Parts: sequence; structure tokens; C-alpha cells
Amino acid sequence: MPQLTDTKIRNAIKEAVKTQRRRKLYDQLGLYLILVPREKGCGCWWRQDFDWNDRERTLSLGVYPDIGIKAARQRRDEIRAQVANNVDPSTARREKKAAQRDSSERTYEVIARQWLDLTAKSRHWTADHVERVRRRQEAHVWPWLGRRPVAEITEEDVLSCLKRVTDKNLIDTAHRLRADTDGIFRYAKKWKFIKSNPMADLRDRDTLPKLKTTHNAAITNPSALGTLLRAIDGYPGSFIVKCALKLQALVFVRPGELRLATWDEFDLDGAEWRIPAKRMKMRIEHVVPLARQAVAILRDLYPLTGPDGFVFPQVRSPFRGISNNTLGAALRTLGFSADQQSAHGFRRTASTLLNESGKWHPDAIERQLAHKEPNETREAYNAAQHLPKRRKMMQAWADQLDALRKGRAASGDGAAIEGSANPAAL
Repeated sequence: MPQLTDTKIRNAIKEAVKTQRRRKLYDQLGLYLILVPREKGCGCWWRQDFDWNDRERTLSLGVYPDIGIKAARQRRDEIRAQVANNVDPSTARREKKAAQRDSSERTYEVIARQWLDLTAKSRHWTADHVERVRRRQEAHVWPWLGRRPVAEITEEDVLSCLKRVTDKNLIDTAHRLRADTDGIFRYAKKWKFIKSNPMADLRDRDTLPKLKTTHNAAITNPSALGTLLRAIDGYPGSFIVKCALKLQALVFVRPGELRLATWDEFDLDGAEWRIPAKRMKMRIEHVVPLARQAVAILRDLYPLTGPDGFVFPQVRSPFRGISNNTLGAALRTLGFSADQQSAHGFRRTASTLLNESGKWHPDAIERQLAHKEPNETREAYNAAQHLPKRRKMMQAWADQLDALRKGRAASGDGAAIEGSANPAAL
């Protein structure tokens, strides 16, 4: 049988269009071209016949001229080779398409988003934390690896992404990124999307530059703290931000817990703030006793931002709490550098001075800081939350800040801080 040529095919197409009759143009070894006339032009499809289990089967090989004669014959030969090796070409094609479909559905970004959604729910991550993790991936990994099948990504691919981050001297980001990416590949391996985790050998501490341990800057000298408090009283910016700074010094919660506080969490008559578990780092509801000074600040702010929504809303977006950098920027405005005092540093300030006073049981202080108690027995004991003693401690702390603000000596003699001289009595 003579082989097809492009000239023969073009002539046959013209004839088919003219007669409006469907035709088959045979090549060799079961390969042929189907011509189907249309209103405009002619459709041309390659087909390959083969025998499998004593039955004749047919597979499509593509459209002419997108698939030329040479390419069609190569595909024909591949099918004949499969039959010779006792492989069903139809089954092999379905499996190949399924693998390609799985590959497109299992790209790194797709798997990363699945992991992030599942992990955020199982670990009760806050919306802010989820967004930070997503942004790290979006900025440093997805542009390079996002569209690639997760099963094809190698250790070198991940290292290249981490190196780009460390080259920018973003060492902390690189360490966090490594942990996040390891979690993604662990998830992929658990669900058998990959056979091995390319991060397995990247968990060594020497893989990345050593992360310098830093502490949130905090003023712990009583005299210097008094200077800071007076500066806050004279803050020239937003009244809302000024109130937030003053309250942060009094209640020393995590900045995120303060800036996203809503009015429905407060009982001003009962002098109590209950932060719901979903907003707490440890996912346990936290009760914050409010000193008279704290209640006064909130009552002063209530006509401006109450009775609903955020206690400290953004000026331009009242339906959002003040940003993560607002309090830090306010401290910089007051002349306190990031090395002197941070918004989070008020927690260390309070912890240091309260512990140094010797007036308060460490459990009460730790409970007020909402630190997780690793010992189950002590956690059960602390479940009562030392509320009566913590109320007294928080009022004494507020009184001490007032004394420091006025330039009086810190309460070394117990005048400004009241409490049991015997911590064991708590």
C-alpha cells in the first residue's frame, strides 16, 4: 500500500470538500486519516487500528496538520511496540492521562494550600498567622516551585529558594520558611503524593545561617520606665493609639490580643476582660482583671469607638483593628528605638519587675502572662487562674506605674506594690 504524502492529503481534502463526502486515507500498518467535510474546510483525524485479545481496537493519534505524517507514524510505532510487549495501548493511555491529571492537581502550590488549610484548622491558627505563612510561601517559594508537580521537587530546588532568602539577610524568615516547607512535604508524603521528603536532610541546623536569639526590647529600669510612661501620656498622635499604649503597659497582653480586642469582650462594671480562646496563642480563654486605671482608659475611649466592633480601630478602616506595627511606630515617634522598647516588651517589663518584687507567686505572674503550663497537675491547679490574687496584683501594678509616672521611687519598700510577702501563701 502506498504511503501518504502531504500532497496526497491536500488533494484528498479538496476532493472531500468538493464532494462533501467523508473519506479514509490509508497509510501503512493500520494508520489512516479520516477526512470529514464541514461548512468551512475539512476536519482531519489520525487513527490507528490494532489487535488486542483477538479484537480490533482503535486509538486517536491527533489532528492533521497539527500532527504531521512523521509524528503520526511515530505514535503508530509506539502503539505497535506496546502490543508486542503485551501492554494494552488503551489502558496505558488512560493511565498516562490520569498521571498527568494528578500531576497538574498535585503541584506544590496546590498541596501547600491544602496543608495550610488543614494545619490552620487542626492547630487553631489565627487568621493573622495563616496570612503570614501564606505570604512567606507566596513571596519566596511559589514563584519558582508553585506550578511544579510536588513529586518532582528536589532538595536542590528547595535549597535554591532558601538561599535567595538568606542572601537578602532574612535569616529568621528563612528558618520559618524551612519549617513551613518541611510541614508541606510531610503532609505530601503522608498522603502518598511523594515517596520521600526532600526536606529530610535540610533539618540540620547547619543548613542555614545560625539564627540569632533576640528578646523583645523592654525597659526594666523603674526610673526609665517612668520616663516612658510620661512620654506616652504626651503622645501627640491618635487618641486611639495613645489609649492602646497606656492600656498595653497596664495589662501586658500580647500586642495582637490588644489590637484586635472588641468591646463585647469587656465587662467594665465587673472590671474584667475575657479574651476568647480563638484569639489566644495557647487557645485557652484568658481572663484579664482590669485595674481602676485600665477601666478609666476604656471608659474614656468608649464614646469614640464603642459600643460595638474593635476597641482600637484603624482611622481609615474602622472595621479593622490597628495594624501590627502601629504601637511600635508610636514608640519610635516618642523617641524610643526598637532596641529600647517594643510593644511586646511591656510583657517582659511587667514580668521582670513583678518577679523581682518578691511580692507575687510566680504561678500568678505566669498565669497573667497566659503562658502555657507544661505540667498537667500545675495546669489543673492554675485552672482557677488565681483570680482573686491576680486582681490584687494587677491593681498594685497599675498603682506602681502611677508612682513611677510621677517620678516616685519604685516600690522596693512595698509602698507601691502590695501583696503577700510569702509567695507560697498564694
